[in-house]
Amino acid sequence: MAKALALLSGGLDSTLAIRVIQEQGIEVIALNFVTVFCRCTSQGSCKLEAVKVSEKLGVPIKVINTTERFLELVKKPKFGYGKNMNPCIDCRINIFRVAGDYMREIGADFIITGEVLGQRPMSQRKEAMRIIDQEADLTGLVLRPLCAKHMEPTIPEKTGLVNRDKLLQIRGRSRKDQIQLADVFQIKDYPCSAGGCLLTDPEFANRMRDLVNTCDANVNDVNLLKVGRHFRLDNNTKAIVGRNEEDNERINTLCREGDLLLSLVDMKGPFTLIRGELTEEKILTAARITARYGKSQLLPSVKVSVKKTNNEAAAWIVEVAPMSQEKADTLIIKNPQPENNKSQISQTTH
Repeated sequence: MAKALALLSGGLDSTLAIRVIQEQGIEVIALNFVTVFCRCTSQGSCKLEAVKVSEKLGVPIKVINTTERFLELVKKPKFGYGKNMNPCIDCRINIFRVAGDYMREIGADFIITGEVLGQRPMSQRKEAMRIIDQEADLTGLVLRPLCAKHMEPTIPEKTGLVNRDKLLQIRGRSRKDQIQLADVFQIKDYPCSAGGCLLTDPEFANRMRDLVNTCDANVNDVNLLKVGRHFRLDNNTKAIVGRNEEDNERINTLCREGDLLLSLVDMKGPFTLIRGELTEEKILTAARITARYGKSQLLPSVKVSVKKTNNEAAAWIVEVAPMSQEKADTLIIKNPQPENNKSQISQTTH
């Protein structure tokens, strides 16, 4: 029996791709990827959705966290970014390389994905798909069942492992065909279509761009981007201010050695984490920002506790006037002037 390795996100398209192949009597094993940039990684629901779908389809699944490897691609993608900080083509190449290794490990004959030609502007074009397959050393081994009839026949089609006549020719961003196919296969309760990558979100992308431009970012730095308000004190120092109790708890958890944690004295308010090259002037600036976003903002002066990470005894108190909103707004990390972030495919020789 032929065996296919399916890239399963847990969404409708990848679910349908598996069902189309299962209808041909082909064994399917699923592979799911998560990273720190997944919108639902913090709650674990990306993994849960894929596992839930695999159980319904009777398909074994392996989940791989590729955060460390992917983070390096985000810092300097070979094929450039999409509209924001999403290195879609480099991301797909990375995923396909890992999938190719696993395909060979388990003895699968080919890989299937739920990709649809023209659905995403950067990575789901014929030329982009060709380059991704080539860079991952998978030319002819990636079958896209939902749009296969718009593509050149793959090796499993040419060798008769897959009946091309039973594959589909969906194209574009409309979901009409997929929804109709879901009804045919009686697939219900599937998640709505939406970008699952934080790097496509403009606000997060602004923060990520600032991070990449100012330090050698690690996973802890990226997790901090998901919470609070972010202020750039200078090129080497930033402050993250909690917006609510959940943010405060997360900021406290993400503190590491060398950070300072600020909080209001004798009243509720935000936690502020300072990271970078710390000076008395920057600490006072961060204290004023902390006072700005608490109920203390209307007081003439406020006491702020400053402590080293995980060291209660080292806390000391500073008294400052809350920063004006106008001044605080000048320090919030904003989108820089737009740069040419388009894919570099046309400029790269292969």
